[in-house]
Parts: sequence; C-alpha cells; structure tokens
Amino acid sequence: MTDLRLPALGLGTSQNDDFEECAETVKQALELGYRHVDTAQMYDNEAAVGEGIRRADVPREDVVVATKVHPDNLAYDDAKRTARESLERLGLDAVEMLYVHWPISAYDPEETLRAMDELHDEGLCEYVCLSNFTPELLDEARDILDAPVAAHQVECHPLLPQDELREYAVENDHYLVGYSPLGRGEALDDPLLTEIAEKHDTSTAAVCLAWAFAQEALVPIPKATGDHVRANYEAQELELDEEDLDRIAAYDARERFIDPDGAAWNQ
Repeated sequence: MTDLRLPALGLGTSQNDDFEECAETVKQALELGYRHVDTAQMYDNEAAVGEGIRRADVPREDVVVATKVHPDNLAYDDAKRTARESLERLGLDAVEMLYVHWPISAYDPEETLRAMDELHDEGLCEYVCLSNFTPELLDEARDILDAPVAAHQVECHPLLPQDELREYAVENDHYLVGYSPLGRGEALDDPLLTEIAEKHDTSTAAVCLAWAFAQEALVPIPKATGDHVRANYEAQELELDEEDLDRIAAYDARERFIDPDGAAWNQ
C-alpha cells in the first residue's frame, strides 16, 4: 500500500495542446481548488501544464502532478531519458505520479518496469503508476516492480463502469483514475443519465462525475476548459441517491469510447 492521497477530482489535459489555453486552464483550475493535474508525453502539452502550475498562486507542494511515458518510449533507455525530458518540459525536479501510458509498442515488462523502479529510486517520481492494463498485466507488473503500484488509469464512466478494475484497485490498495469520465461527451446524451440529471435539476456531466465520486477508490480526471472547469469542480456538491446508483449499476447500455486495436484488452 502506498501513502498517495488524491483529491476526489483531478484535471485532465488530453487534447488541450494550445499552449496559452492549456496554461491558463491549469492556472484557473488550481486557483479554483483542483490539486491533481494529469498530462502525458503523448498530449504534447507538458510545457504548458508546467507553465500553468507556475502561474497559479498555489504552493507547488500542494499539487499532485502526473505525466505518462509514451508507448514508443518504453524501452529501458528511452523510458529513463524521456522521463527526464518530461521533467524539463514541466520545469519540475520531480513529479508525484509517473505512468506507463499503454502496455503496447515498446513496452517490455522487465525492462520498462526496471526503468520505472530506477526513476522512483532516483527521486524523479514519487509514485509508479500504470495505465490501460488488464488485471493479468497488473498482476505481472506488481510481481516485477519493487515500488508499489499507486494508481491505475483507465477510461471509466457510467457507461463503462470498470467493475473488475475498480474491485482490483480496492483489493490492492491503489487508486483507479478514470479518464474520459464523461465518455468523450457521448454519455451526456444518454437517456438514463439525462433522466437522473433532470431529477436533480443538474447537468448530465454532473451526474457522470457524481457517479464516480460515489465509487470507492475511483478518481475522475475530466478534461475541461473555460466554464467547464468550474462546473466539474462544483459537481462535487451533487450526491446521487441509492436509487440512482442502483439504476446505473443495472443499466445495460455499455460502451468503450477509446479502444485502439493494439490495446491490451483486444489481445
């Protein structure tokens, strides 16, 4: 078990590669109260995220910063080199969370995870994390790693509740960090979620996030800009009742919106 403590909500930055917009979004979010910011080499915005952290009137030690090593950079030497390059772009001496982004492409369990352990031992990341793994690959990684797995990040929302991986996270004392918690926006038109939103006189986005807040060990990181940053933060005030949660749990509409051919679950 790790001592990582994540707030209920984080800020995702996927697809936000306009430097100024991204930097200002991160600043806005941190000054609003967010304390967990997620980026990746793949997002091509680490420098902007770092700039936003510097602009915000928030102590650096209060912010959990996460980045991810690109699948093409997961060979031992490349992982070690590019993790340092990520820190340079972020303008940070270390990040709290460093992820293996996808167990594909250059991923080699022994070599990749040895690099992650060494980056951890060298103080360049406080916690080793994984993303888009299956339970079987998580078992393998945990057997190889010296450092504990602090978090596992996957697509997770009411239409893809990831029951097995949420249970795995609880049983193994790590967080399940949920990206695309609004289902890439597709969940916002779902009839059941819309009905529950109308019942509570709120938005469907707030319902999706409130569902996530109600799940043990799950932390959603919606990507947002502008007014959506505040709206997502204020969704923490919404509490779904047991009837709402039971209806979502029994719902037969299930869909994965991020599903590349090479993903581990497609092998």
